[in-house]
Amino acid sequence: MRLLPASGKKATQKVVVGDQDGVVTCFGIKKGEAVPVFRTLPGRKISRLELGGALNTPQEKIFVAIGSEVRGFTKRGKQFLSFETNLTESIKAMYISGADLFLCASYIYNHYCDCKDQHYFLSVDKINDILCLPVDKVKCITPVLACQDRVLRVLQGSDLLYEVELPGPPTVLALSNGNGGDSGEEIVYGTSDGKLGLTQITGTKAIPRWEIGNEKKRGGILCIDSFDILGDGVKELLVGRDDGMIEIYNFESADDPVLRHDYALSESIASIQGGCVGKDGYDEILAATYSGWLTGLTTEPVHREGGSGEELKLSQEMQSKISSLRNELEQLQIKVLQEQDKYQQSSQSSTALSSVPAFSVNDKFTLNKDDASYSLILEVQTAIDNVLVQSDVPLDLLDVDKNSAVVSFSSCDSKPNSNFLLATYRCQANTTRLELKVRSIEGQYGTLQAYVTPRIQPKTCQVHQYQIKPLSLHQRTHSIDQDRPMNTLMLKGQFSFAEIHSWIVFCLPEVPEKTPAGECITFYFQNTFLGTQLESTYRKGEGYFKSDNISTISILKDVLSKEATKRKINLNISYDVNEESVRHTLQLIHPKLEYQQLLAKKVHLIDALRELQVHEGSVDFLLPKYRSILEEADQLLEEYKRQPAHLERLYGMITDLFIDKFKFKGTNVKTKVPLLLEILDSCDQDGLIAFFDAA
Repeated sequence: MRLLPASGKKATQKVVVGDQDGVVTCFGIKKGEAVPVFRTLPGRKISRLELGGALNTPQEKIFVAIGSEVRGFTKRGKQFLSFETNLTESIKAMYISGADLFLCASYIYNHYCDCKDQHYFLSVDKINDILCLPVDKVKCITPVLACQDRVLRVLQGSDLLYEVELPGPPTVLALSNGNGGDSGEEIVYGTSDGKLGLTQITGTKAIPRWEIGNEKKRGGILCIDSFDILGDGVKELLVGRDDGMIEIYNFESADDPVLRHDYALSESIASIQGGCVGKDGYDEILAATYSGWLTGLTTEPVHREGGSGEELKLSQEMQSKISSLRNELEQLQIKVLQEQDKYQQSSQSSTALSSVPAFSVNDKFTLNKDDASYSLILEVQTAIDNVLVQSDVPLDLLDVDKNSAVVSFSSCDSKPNSNFLLATYRCQANTTRLELKVRSIEGQYGTLQAYVTPRIQPKTCQVHQYQIKPLSLHQRTHSIDQDRPMNTLMLKGQFSFAEIHSWIVFCLPEVPEKTPAGECITFYFQNTFLGTQLESTYRKGEGYFKSDNISTISILKDVLSKEATKRKINLNISYDVNEESVRHTLQLIHPKLEYQQLLAKKVHLIDALRELQVHEGSVDFLLPKYRSILEEADQLLEEYKRQPAHLERLYGMITDLFIDKFKFKGTNVKTKVPLLLEILDSCDQDGLIAFFDAA
């Protein structure tokens, strides 16, 4: 959704929207009612809509990307361009600057000038967004690609000029202040894990200016705009997130922006714009949501000042509006009943054909660095009735505060290759977005399936699958600490670069599915739960893996051997185990273990302490540490509930570490595990390290 520039000083702006049915709709608002300007015929899904025009003139030409084609419309709806590109994939991102058109498919970037091919670039990871620095300020064409591997790629022609490392995968780019700032080099980015930042793209390097984390654990950023909504002469930053949150950031000082206002909608914000739409003289923030709602937040005062005459006029206006809405609703209800009758009659006839209603699901399955859990977000165009979640690997379902659905669990078989998780979420009326959280166990891999059933007739369901990978809690990072004690795994065999890359894609998240260009590639990872690290370097016939956690190396060895055996490839496997790494990993785990053991002890004491409080009528006789447990009881219970099986998970990791250490020595120590668990219960770090050394 975009706002066309105003045609006159006092005129309100027209709204133009491209939708999944391939329709471009342009309308204005008059007396609170939408007045259509034009509407195109349905077709294939519109992936992007941008405004363009000659440089330094009003940007009022409408460009839409449909598949691999770009179409252009005037503000009156007349089509003046139909440009079929040479892209083999659908266009995912588009930017327009004068006669220059910048297009991106998943991995491919193309630059066209007056519809003639100019430059081409193949990215090593998926491209999420693109923009170009303003040519009138920077004096040269500088495209910037936002890529999934937490990198901005700055191009010059068909070549990579340099890369900019970011704290998260960038999903959206925007010029700071709408024009790139005074220098034209400033870019605002939003990431899929909810971070916001500004970086200056100079000719030789990037200079980071500010970065805002996501302390409130809000959704990923999908859209950004700059507009002076507060009327203070400085443009604010408008941000739309995938959890329906709209935020206004104000630049009170020259440093970081400050969050001034926020507003929550129930669906993800697909696009956000600031302008004057509903009433002349009153600015608005207009947001388009995933299922097609357009919402305006206005600066017009809700309670008008004035005499009884104006109040009467307002009430009459409101009454006539309510009356027309009621009439429209009644007509729609009659139409729905007629269509239902028609469907019932046609379905019972002898020549009836079954028709499954199509619906679109917007889904996102991402690893959260903060709590080492996966978020599964499901969003449907219509209300969700229920979602069945099924997994063939052990998973913990975690509580989500925003989730109002009622969950019920079904018992699972204990047989091998059967279900480990069966849960049904029953949604309340008008719920179009559902967020779930799961935590996996590294080394146990399989498939999580979500069966989504919306409230439409006839009943239909869509199944969406998500891979739980062997090293599922690892996240891509830009570099690792080389001074840590490392264990090494080396593979050699008759395998191609594409084959070993496919194995790494199978094992680890956030690895691009496309085989990288070149002969050799290195990826760095960090375990989000423990903070241990992994370096993987591989080429045709060779693979080298280094990690400070011996269990990571053990999982990789087992899975890669299995994958090679499936393809009947002989592997020559060698490894170098660093004894010091085991002590190092235990030291990383111990603070978490100690904290969870203390939390569990406190929670177990709460009921007894509350009983004492009721019985004695006072808690003054208790020691301060017990009084503090009573004071914090609600928070402790909430935290314990939010992290089910956390302690068991840590016990499992230490047990695996113990078994893996001796597995590489060729010793089976499973009989000593009960003794290990006794030591873990005593929470003695020195005793634990001594047990590992002695065994």
